[in-house]
Amino acid sequence: MAGASDHVARVADSLIQIEIELRRLGVWESRPPSREALQSTQPFAIDRLEFTQWLQFVFIARMKVLIEAGRPVPEVSGMAPMAEEHFRARKESGKDLIEALAEMDRLLSGRG
Repeated sequence: MAGASDHVARVADSLIQIEIELRRLGVWESRPPSREALQSTQPFAIDRLEFTQWLQFVFIARMKVLIEAGRPVPEVSGMAPMAEEHFRARKESGKDLIEALAEMDRLLSGRG
């Protein structure tokens, strides 16, 4: 199962890159959102969180748990388009974060 462990290692590396980009953008937060905000049932918790908060407190957190527990990671992802939409209305381009998310999308969708 070297292929599976290599894939998980690449996903873990990609998670680190996403975290680096969130920190570089200055949007990495030291305190989590409220429990209520994290209970959202909307895609990307769009009704209660900023996209970058969702990345940090939902996506990265859940992916770390899956990887550490040796559980399968999702096989579908489409975060880069959401990131493009998020940054469209902001002064920072988010280009490097969008590229990191596109790489994660490729890895999780079996194209990377």
